[in-house]
Amino acid sequence: MALGWTLSDDERASRLLALTGLDPADLRSRLEDDAVLAAILRFLETHEPDLIACADAIDVPPADLVASREALER
Repeated sequence: MALGWTLSDDERASRLLALTGLDPADLRSRLEDDAVLAAILRFLETHEPDLIACADAIDVPPADLVASREALER
């Protein structure tokens, strides 16, 4: 859900791709990759307003997104 929210805004989606080095095809092909999912959540963490807005939009506490990223990186 966090990825869907991130990609719902063209500017934010472009920033995600630029900062992660992923391209749209790579992102689509690696949606099940824990490292990619963690990178998406870390992207949100690096800009707190995005983290909070995403958490609000998908109705989870921001701390849950952070905990999910931590779990994916183990």
